[in-house]
Amino acid sequence: MSIRKGIFIINGAERVVMSEYDKDSLADVLRRIGLTSVKVGCGSGQCGTCTVLVNGDPVRACIKKFKDIPEHTRIETLEGIGTASHLHPLQQAWIACGGVQCGFCTPGFIMSSKGLLDNNLNPTRKEVRDWFTKHNNLCRCTGYKPLVDAVMAAAAIMRGEITERDLEFKMPVNGSIYHTRYPRPDALYKVLGVADYGNDIAIKMPPGTLHMAVTWAEHHHANILGIDTSEAEKAPGVIVVITHKDIQGTNNLGAPITSKMSIAKRVKQPVLAVDKVRRIGEAVAIVIADTEENARAAAKLVKVDYKVLPFYSNYLESCRDEAVSIDGEAPNDLLRQPVFKGTKAQEIFEKAENPNSGIYVVKGSFHSSRQPHLMLEPWSLQSYYDEDNMLTVNYKSQTLWAGMVSVPRAIGCSPKEFRIIEIPSGASFGASMDQQAVAMIAAAEMVVRRPITWTQTYAETQRFTGKRAASYTNIKLACGADGKILALDFDNAIDHGGNANSAGNLEKKIVRFIGYPYNIPQIRGLSRGGLSNQPHGVAYRAYGSPQCYTASEQIIDMMAEKLGMDPLEIRYINGAVEGDMTNNSYLFKNYGIREMIDKLRPYYEESLEWAKQPTEENWKRGIGVACGGYHVSTPADRSEVDIELMPDGSVTQYNCWEAMGQGSSIGTLAHMHEALKPLNLPIEKINLYQNDTKFCPPTGPASGSRSHYMAGNATILAANELMNAMRKQDGTYRTYDEMIAEGIPTKYHGVFSTVGLYKAIDDFTGVGDPTPDNNLLVITARVEVNVKTGKTRVLAIRGVADVGVVGNFLAVEGQAYGSMAHSIGFALTEDYHDEVKKNDSPLGCGFLRCNDIPDDMEFQFQETHRKTGPHGSGGASECFQSCGHVAVLNAINNAVGVRIYEIPATPKKILSALKAKAEGRDYAPESYFFGENYNDILDYAKERAEEEQRRELSTEEIEEEIRSGGH
Repeated sequence: MSIRKGIFIINGAERVVMSEYDKDSLADVLRRIGLTSVKVGCGSGQCGTCTVLVNGDPVRACIKKFKDIPEHTRIETLEGIGTASHLHPLQQAWIACGGVQCGFCTPGFIMSSKGLLDNNLNPTRKEVRDWFTKHNNLCRCTGYKPLVDAVMAAAAIMRGEITERDLEFKMPVNGSIYHTRYPRPDALYKVLGVADYGNDIAIKMPPGTLHMAVTWAEHHHANILGIDTSEAEKAPGVIVVITHKDIQGTNNLGAPITSKMSIAKRVKQPVLAVDKVRRIGEAVAIVIADTEENARAAAKLVKVDYKVLPFYSNYLESCRDEAVSIDGEAPNDLLRQPVFKGTKAQEIFEKAENPNSGIYVVKGSFHSSRQPHLMLEPWSLQSYYDEDNMLTVNYKSQTLWAGMVSVPRAIGCSPKEFRIIEIPSGASFGASMDQQAVAMIAAAEMVVRRPITWTQTYAETQRFTGKRAASYTNIKLACGADGKILALDFDNAIDHGGNANSAGNLEKKIVRFIGYPYNIPQIRGLSRGGLSNQPHGVAYRAYGSPQCYTASEQIIDMMAEKLGMDPLEIRYINGAVEGDMTNNSYLFKNYGIREMIDKLRPYYEESLEWAKQPTEENWKRGIGVACGGYHVSTPADRSEVDIELMPDGSVTQYNCWEAMGQGSSIGTLAHMHEALKPLNLPIEKINLYQNDTKFCPPTGPASGSRSHYMAGNATILAANELMNAMRKQDGTYRTYDEMIAEGIPTKYHGVFSTVGLYKAIDDFTGVGDPTPDNNLLVITARVEVNVKTGKTRVLAIRGVADVGVVGNFLAVEGQAYGSMAHSIGFALTEDYHDEVKKNDSPLGCGFLRCNDIPDDMEFQFQETHRKTGPHGSGGASECFQSCGHVAVLNAINNAVGVRIYEIPATPKKILSALKAKAEGRDYAPESYFFGENYNDILDYAKERAEEEQRRELSTEEIEEEIRSGGH
């Protein structure tokens, strides 16, 4: 090993630095000397999280060899530009403009922006966007717009046109921070670069901490004939090699499939593979060693003897009769979820076969891709036994208390002796709902009983984590000549990948949201679920609804085209109104979709004129619209918080509202401040203690647009309990000392539950009312398509959303803008496909740069007060990512007259469709074949539903049967 010693000017000061000459990158060196604002994301120079300034120029530190940097070079990192008491204008602007969400990309963006402003103090928005694009500064959370806003605001401060005080939050007269743009309380430590994410903690773990590496499956599908760990065990620094034989519990994270229409009751999800592997990226063995380098080297020495099995790249292949069972026991075709609304759907479509019926029918087959979440932080965890001998895991969990149930059972420890702490999280979007990584490191901890740290490479995280489940849908729609929908019929299949992580739940989303939010009087539909040898389907923002809208929001456009109607008008005509029934035969929780369409209409009509204007050669303009939405919470939801009065008069809330960047800190703070308003507490007297299962009660997963609604209601209940206890007879409030003196408790528990209030979706009929609230979105997109290259560029987005009263505009707008980046990527570029190595990097998976997302994005809010929601609010996140991708797809068709049925709409697909159309050929996919006949399944479901109904005995009948000795 060759060592280089040199002097460098780092953050303005001369520092002596030691580096390994042939190995170290600039990021390695800076992080080793404690400058952990430098984040390593992709590790390949594509994402910009590691951006620092070298002699004033932005450099991606993860790929810059330190040996190539001359002595006395000036190096600047985020730690050197501002302090908590004296922020740099960029840091101040990032906070004020909502530029901070998960915060993992924040240091790189701020340093890149400083490089720009140091040379150009008066940039245009286009110059800022070009700069970020040129320097590969990627962000998955914000949609880039707030980041550009922040640069423009900082530049104005630096030019002297405004002051920092102009960006500071100004308290409204009513003294409330609810329904304002109050900054996130966790933004400060993120813009300072002192937020410690997983791999930052890894560097700072105590001496003697061990390192973990994994032997991954090398095949998509294979039987394991043997695992030989002998060479790995003898490798330098190795402490132990762990296989499934060392797991002390069930070694299975697979949840039961409870649907009565399920063919299998459980599908295996082993912590470590036993007798077969089902996908590339499945874990076979764990190596624990003294260094990461030694652990990784030894993991490569584990020899696995495989018998390769057929690779089923999708559900269409695996559902065929000759296919081998992917699970090894359960069939590949797992379950079915029917839905029936009315009894005449089949009759209407049969009647439509008569050309004189006056019924118009359109049909199509649509595929949505296996969208990767593409968060920029690779998985990084630590495990150890704490001071109370509790097995503890640091992890960016999105569902802490679910892990407290599933992981102990799988690894064989007591739940009472298990603890998960959520650390700062570089985003998730649903990927970390899965507990696989927690179970793996916890199982290893039980073997070695010494602290362990495990950081994956970006490629490993891409292969290891689940993706949005792919779907296939055959669909047909019937309308009258007036555009009123008469009936909908669909047959859908969800490809769950290598395990059934979300089976049953996801299929119920399909029968709820396909055709939502329209009044469709007659529906006959089916959603199936099955396995393939792809990454497993896992939660992803708007979970299940984008698959629905890929089909239903295109088929309604196709109907408008057939009838010669305006696409926005056909949506208005069919938009649900008071008294209309959902797909699931319950009253809509209606918040005025028609009113939202009317709010969007002026911009839409302006866009129609815009589309007629001439543009560059070979580019055609188009407008697309879509309607969507999502639910808030479930019929069996529960949220708990604790609120405690402290000796100094402050109040602390303890919760497990997981923080993925979506805003759990500002949500908790705003709810607390509003709920405790009678106490007139200043904001600095409200403390947040979040996301440690040892001290914080189960608040529920950060998913399903539920957290703001559920945790908010629980907060109000707990706050009222505390204030009732503090309140004296004269209406004033006791102090902490008075409470103690009078023997009155100072800590109160708030529980808000939906259990028993709503009806779950029926397994046989799809009937149900499974949610206390919902949100809605109407959206339009302006695009241009190049008829020579097939490239699509999205130029503008406008949306109208109803999420109830907006608790914090910065947080909700951030969800909206970020969702548009995901939606545009889903429409045009993002797909985790069979070219595994290409998927190992962000850009290889289709991650969109700044200039790929329009700067022209705006959202209006129709704030319908929610009667059951906290402070009138509902839940926000999911509606924004439900249907935006279809507005883009519909705009492509409007521009060039071809519809892309199987996303993403890549240039190659668009060119192929244009060529087929020009040659008079059909470019639409044929109807998908899903194995067992659709009609037979629905007939069976009807029979089962009738049988279940006959079994429902009255109380008197049950008592009589008991008295007569029956069971």
